[in-house]
Amino acid sequence: MADTKTEQLKRVLRPVHLWAIAVGLVISGEYFGWNLGWAVSGTVGFLIATLVITLMYVTFIFSYTELTTSIPHAGGAFAYAYRALGPFGGLVAGYATLIDFLFATPAIAFSLGAYLHFLYPVIPVLYSALFFNVVFIGINILGVKESATFSVFVTILAVAELLLFMGIVSPHFKMTNFLSHPMPFGWTGIFPALPYAVWFYLAIEGVAMVAEEVKEPKRNIPRGYISSLATLVFLAFGVMILTGGITDWRILSNLDYPLPKAISIALSSAGSFVKIFASIGLFGLIASFHGTIIASSRQVFAMARSGYMPRFLANVSHKFKTPHWAIIAGGVVSTITLCMFDTGQVIEISVMGAVSMYMMSMISLFILRVKEPGLERPFTSPFYPVFPAIALLIASITLFAMMYYYFNLSLFFFGGLAVVMLIFVLMGKHKEKIIIDTNGHE
Repeated sequence: MADTKTEQLKRVLRPVHLWAIAVGLVISGEYFGWNLGWAVSGTVGFLIATLVITLMYVTFIFSYTELTTSIPHAGGAFAYAYRALGPFGGLVAGYATLIDFLFATPAIAFSLGAYLHFLYPVIPVLYSALFFNVVFIGINILGVKESATFSVFVTILAVAELLLFMGIVSPHFKMTNFLSHPMPFGWTGIFPALPYAVWFYLAIEGVAMVAEEVKEPKRNIPRGYISSLATLVFLAFGVMILTGGITDWRILSNLDYPLPKAISIALSSAGSFVKIFASIGLFGLIASFHGTIIASSRQVFAMARSGYMPRFLANVSHKFKTPHWAIIAGGVVSTITLCMFDTGQVIEISVMGAVSMYMMSMISLFILRVKEPGLERPFTSPFYPVFPAIALLIASITLFAMMYYYFNLSLFFFGGLAVVMLIFVLMGKHKEKIIIDTNGHE
């Protein structure tokens, strides 16, 4: 199969694909991971953390959309920070985005393995996680339109199942359960819970990674972001509040499959219906798993095309028009991560990358407003500069809280950044210049 660096990605995605990719990227966050926040904050403490993080995402997405539509580049935050801050800014934003998506992928793989293990205890969690890793590398290589169509299908199934879940458990909701031990660690418990609240929405920004594959991006990208965020806010609060009122929340606070367990408690059964629900639940996890592979591979592709990673990773397949080497490279990282960390650790590292990228993006927005006032902005951040300032402030607080409460993992994250920056300087990449125009081309 012949490859070339000059092949262009195809513009085939429409608003429904963007909604499916955005919701699909995130929706696994409603199925697992968020409940780990209960263990460090309690139900009410986590509810407060989620309200704060929801405010961050609302202000962030409305601000980030300005960048995405002004500079529709597959590199996302990397491209915006490079244009605003230069090579080092681009490097930091690119590294943070890579960590965000490359670590979100194995986190979801862990939960896929846990759900399958719940259904069939004989199947080890790690082996099934690795199996899903290989299969979805292949699906993504086949083509973005085909994979995006698949995203629409599995995302609709996942949303429908969450609505079904809320309908089933709502008659069994008891406020006394939700308010039992509401803030066992006091107000300070809110801070270590912030990364798990981020998990409700993490990766919605991944739509930027397929910006070069969107038809009429300056009109369709805002539609995709806004519709997907509204969907996710509704699902996040519905699932979290109703699940917290089913039983003693401490029973569910450390599981990778809280929803099937909640239904089994609500129905006083672990019978066939619960297994059917868990089987359908795999679609929600698959939707996110599939989407994070798309986003991470496009980030690798964009950074390699700009010379920030080995150039062969920017090769695009003649036959499928997808960056197949970038997809494979992400799969290798995911495999290694599955063998090194547990679910909570992978989530925390991924969130560190995400909030760092949010900070770099908002800083870039402020700088570009001053540096390039004449830049065409088809969508402008409402209530500027308040919205991006709120997003930047909450992201900064979240990052500093994680550095305090998850110190060893923060050393891993920032140590990796230091190594990358050293290699970057030694190779002289900081002296090279690339020009990213408003069509996302270099």
